[in-house]
Amino acid sequence: MYTRCVILVFVSLVVVVVNAQSLLPSFTYNLIVSYVGYDFLGNFSWETADDLTHGRVNYVDQATALKDNLTFVSDCKFVMRADDTKKVAESARGRDSVRIHSLNAYDDALFVLDISHMPEGCATWPAWWTLSEKGPWPYGGEIDIIEGVNLDQRNLASLHTTPNCTMPKVRLQTGSTESTSCDTSVNYNQGCGVSFSEQESYGASFNAVGGGFYIMEKSSTKGISVWFITRDSLLLLGGEPPLDLVLLSIPDAYFPTNINCDYSKHFNAHRIVFDLTFCGDWAGSESVWNASTCATKASTCDSFVDNNPDDFTEAYWEINSLKIYTPHGLLR
Repeated sequence: MYTRCVILVFVSLVVVVVNAQSLLPSFTYNLIVSYVGYDFLGNFSWETADDLTHGRVNYVDQATALKDNLTFVSDCKFVMRADDTKKVAESARGRDSVRIHSLNAYDDALFVLDISHMPEGCATWPAWWTLSEKGPWPYGGEIDIIEGVNLDQRNLASLHTTPNCTMPKVRLQTGSTESTSCDTSVNYNQGCGVSFSEQESYGASFNAVGGGFYIMEKSSTKGISVWFITRDSLLLLGGEPPLDLVLLSIPDAYFPTNINCDYSKHFNAHRIVFDLTFCGDWAGSESVWNASTCATKASTCDSFVDNNPDDFTEAYWEINSLKIYTPHGLLR
């Protein structure tokens, strides 16, 4: 189910044509932390509260997750998964799963996630995102870096904020603007989303190519940018994606924080969150469920979750590393 630890070397697909190395700007970030394997256990908290998106999920604590193999750790892998062994009683809160958040928070930062597998399948709603440590939500903002539902094949990156934060429909990004208002009170908290152009950026198609790298830059001066680089698009020549070149390339999703969305009024230091819920306000909404082929398996999303444990064998995160960089001289 999970791949063994191997040493892989890559060169980025991102190509920037320059006449001389001197034309490249110096990399302006310092690596401050690298989470690999066991590092996640001591630096993240396992949440057990009810899912605020009304998912058919039962988030368990760290001890339970380790005991029931819903969290698996090795020297070079960190895995979080849904239970795929038992049916869910109607009276239960939902299917066992994991939601974690970082103990530390970061303001201006560059986040680099190396991931081999993300949850896939009907009823799933996984997300890698950040939100304000200070809060309360939506004060301080929310940034959804990886998110999708059911059998989606393209990632959706979004911002969710307090009022008076909007994005231009046309901007310098490779993805497609889905919505422009980031205000959580607009359109049932849709947020300002960008759909990625790569079909392998999410779900089963992402996993089929061995995953890849997601990179998010959170900058009070430049705005918020997200890049996705597939693993199979990288040549086996050396190193992780050169971040100086990545930052020069056009992002998949770009959220400028300018006059229409003042960064200082909408964002502050954020904690990192990984979760896997089921159904809920998005994946389980009647219109979304019925529009998917998942509806041929069960009349409702909740009933599918309750009665089909074998369909959740691919509902897991497999993370190789999460590295966080901050601008020179800044610790957070």
